[in-house]
Parts: sequence; structure tokens; C-alpha cells
Amino acid sequence: MIKDKNESVLKKLDPEESGDFKSKEEAEAEMAKLKERLAELQDILFAQKKHSLLVILQGMDSSGKDGTVKHIFSGINPQGFMVTSFKKPSLEEEAHDFLWRVHMKTPPKGYIAAFNRSHYEDVLVPRVHDNLKKEEMKRRFRYIREFEAMLAEEGTTIIKLFLHISKDKQLEKIQERLQDPTKHWKFDASDLQEREYWDDYQEAYEDVFKETSTDNAPWYWIPANHRWYRNYLALAIVVKTLESLDLSYPKLDTPTPDISELISPRH
Repeated sequence: MIKDKNESVLKKLDPEESGDFKSKEEAEAEMAKLKERLAELQDILFAQKKHSLLVILQGMDSSGKDGTVKHIFSGINPQGFMVTSFKKPSLEEEAHDFLWRVHMKTPPKGYIAAFNRSHYEDVLVPRVHDNLKKEEMKRRFRYIREFEAMLAEEGTTIIKLFLHISKDKQLEKIQERLQDPTKHWKFDASDLQEREYWDDYQEAYEDVFKETSTDNAPWYWIPANHRWYRNYLALAIVVKTLESLDLSYPKLDTPTPDISELISPRH
């Protein structure tokens, strides 16, 4: 969890980190257990309809946001899961406040929702491209804190995951997409253009962490150079968070009926 608001964190954290695992296979074995646990917890969450969970995924291009969603949520009941990918705002969305389109996609009670990018794009991209005045950026940070606090008070638990990939690893993944015909659809020329602003984005993210990592909506750092460790760590955080909630299957509001009395005697 990112807690230090006085120092820059990204320069101190290594995206090559892979924990205490000795191999990818060892991590995947643990992931299998965590997936089973997540499925159990989601079932209770959906039945209880008391809490909801919002998982926000942010990171540089090619950091693995799509892959993280695919791998950690693949084993749960799709009936209680929602995922939204936020792209460039449409004309209608631009005509509203920047949180309008996001609020509509937050999870109702009983659901898990994943945001692939989010309202944080509205303080990152304009900041990097000089389209947002400092006063407006500060105001948006305040709106975000208040928005997330409101969601938390209404029963939505928020997890914000920053997928930290190195600049060299990002280029390697872009090259993979160009060389593999099955991944051409993932390639976007703008990814190469945005690489020119790498350092600016790192600074912008530092401000995001300092301004919006709160007790009710914390930011977690996920080293993302190794896909398998990225997936394991993200899944472990989701499971641990759900386990911290007071989840239980709902009980009947009325006494348990005597089934025998409901069965008509045979003639």
C-alpha cells in the first residue's frame, strides 16, 4: 500500500520485483487457491447484497490492465461482475462533469466492478499535456477524494492498483504486439507517442498518490514486469480485502417452514 505522501515512491520501487517465489509455477499454484477463495467470497457478497467492491486499475500503456482483469476475475460468476474500460470521453461525456460517466458504472451492492483506467485519466492526461490549470487540477483531486469517500460510506470498498512497468519492459511488450499477428489489435500508435512523456506521467502519478491515497480508497503498488507476479499480487489484494468485510450468507426473515406440511399427501 502506498502511504508515504512526502516522498516520491516510483523511483524507489522496482517493477522487476517478484516476491519470495522461487518460480512462476509456485506463484500459479498459490493463484489457483486464491481463485477458489475469490469465487467463494463473491458468492457470499452477491447473496448478501450489503457490500460492493470497486477495483481501479491504472498504469502506463502496456502495463497489463487487460491481462490483470482477465486472469484474476476469470473464475468468478459473471452474473455479479462488471468491467468498464474508460477511453477518450465522448462529446456527451465531455458535456458533463468528469465524474459523471464514472459514477454510472460504479457497482451496486453485491457486485464486483473493475475499472480499466478510470476518472484518474482526467487528472493525468490533461496534466501531462498542459490542458489543465493547477487550480483546476487541485479542485479535481478534491472532487475525487469526496466522490470516493461518498462511495465508501455507501458501502463500496475501493481498491486502486497501480501496475508499475519499466520503460524498457513497455517497449518490449509493444514490440511483441507488432510481431504477433494475434496481438496486432492491441497496438495503438499513440502508445509510442505517449512514451515521449514517460517522465511527466511518472511525476503526475506521484501527485495522484499523494493527493488521493486515503484510508477508504488506498493505492497499492503492483510491480508489473512479470505478468505472473502482477496477477498473483493483484488477486491476493482483492481476496484479502473481501475477507476483511463482514460477509455472511443472509438468514431467512421468517422461521424455517416445515417442508413436510407443504407436501400434499398422495392419493
